[in-house]
Amino acid sequence: MLVPSESWLNSGDTAWQLTAATLVGLMSIPGLAVLYSGLMKKKWSVNSMMMTFYAFSVVLVVWCFWGYSMGFGEPLKLGPGILSNIVGIPTPILQAFKEQGQAVVPMLKAALPSLGFPGSTLVLFQFVFAAITPCLLAGCVFGRMSFKAWALFVPLWTTFVYAVNAFMIWGGGWLSQMGVVDYSGGYVIHVAAGVSGFVAAAVIGPRLSKDRTNDRPSNLTMAMVGAGILWLGWNGFNGGDPYFANQNAGLAVINTNLAAASAMLAWMFCEILKNGKPKLVSSINGMIAGLVAITPAAGYVNGFGAFAIGIAAGVIPFLTMTYLGPILNRKVDDTLGVLHTHAIAGAVGGLMTGLLADGAVVQYYGTGKTASTTVTGLFYGNPMQFVHQLVGLIVIVVWDALATFLILKLIALVTPLRLSREELEAGDILVHGEVAVDDTAYPLAPEEEPIAIPVYAARPASAE
Repeated sequence: MLVPSESWLNSGDTAWQLTAATLVGLMSIPGLAVLYSGLMKKKWSVNSMMMTFYAFSVVLVVWCFWGYSMGFGEPLKLGPGILSNIVGIPTPILQAFKEQGQAVVPMLKAALPSLGFPGSTLVLFQFVFAAITPCLLAGCVFGRMSFKAWALFVPLWTTFVYAVNAFMIWGGGWLSQMGVVDYSGGYVIHVAAGVSGFVAAAVIGPRLSKDRTNDRPSNLTMAMVGAGILWLGWNGFNGGDPYFANQNAGLAVINTNLAAASAMLAWMFCEILKNGKPKLVSSINGMIAGLVAITPAAGYVNGFGAFAIGIAAGVIPFLTMTYLGPILNRKVDDTLGVLHTHAIAGAVGGLMTGLLADGAVVQYYGTGKTASTTVTGLFYGNPMQFVHQLVGLIVIVVWDALATFLILKLIALVTPLRLSREELEAGDILVHGEVAVDDTAYPLAPEEEPIAIPVYAARPASAE
């Protein structure tokens, strides 16, 4: 008799993880690609999409051959103490027994219930998180970074920055052992993208002055389509992170949507108070900030906490972008304000997790003498959680900034980081040899020589 699967496989959990992974993948392509194309000037539309498309593709190769095991495998013992728990051993995960065998995170065997899906499913789910991070980072450097430099930067950054972040917090590394929590990537993804992107923008230099002065979006309809894909795709982003189709997944999804809506409204009202008009781009920024801020907290806070995080995410990044942004932009050209919508918003959410995590919110239920898995913040009686969150934030910021700087300096030894002056002036047509929308007014074609039509083809149609 044949059976469809091993006894440990749970078809519901497997189906949900694959669905969640697909939703997150859609956030990058087409979600971010379409959003970027609409937000950028028309001459950089293809470039922004191509940088996203490339990053998504190359990260999958890196992930399968060594990245996944560096983030979720056995620890690479680099030395005593902390050094023994900062990254995993780089090995491929393409063997049949790894792809079809039961998924496991070696350092978290005691902290997680037995997973009900194969290793390939976990690899795919974690890949789409790894892939979207450099795609977000790219928003800081559009409009001047060389595509050749980008092609080198993404695999190196994924290896030495993202995989290390993932292992330290999600793979059972030293920050996880300390007590730092990040439900779905507020630190690992969004703070990392914002901080590394800001460093990259500083190292590479600004766009042309005229591109900075006149940087109106080329297509707000496209931007809105991309924003909508991001919002709904985030259901997989946060809803898939319990690794089970359980009660915590449902709570994370409703918290995600509540925070996004409240942040969007808060940002919109701030915009009205300052400028007198509700602006679409501003509202999109608010929605993104809300999604980012709830990400580290989604499965640890109750609905009231999610609403509070959303309001904070709509106000604090708005204030930093509006008042601090112009000061920073004199020195560093952060093209799409990723520092504010991702790094600041991710930090707000991570720190507020240390305040608002509700011990009554259960991620996994304990049986017998085993306690249920919960996280309790300062407002619910555990002040140390805020301290842990603060330490985790500092470590991620320092490591990512330093590693990104060194990676860029190494790449600069091989190829220029910036496009040439001619490419900066022309944009897509010189960098990629194509444009997103060809609206050139072509002159009428000159008269052509008469076309010789065969006699049989020129016969009139029959009466029938």
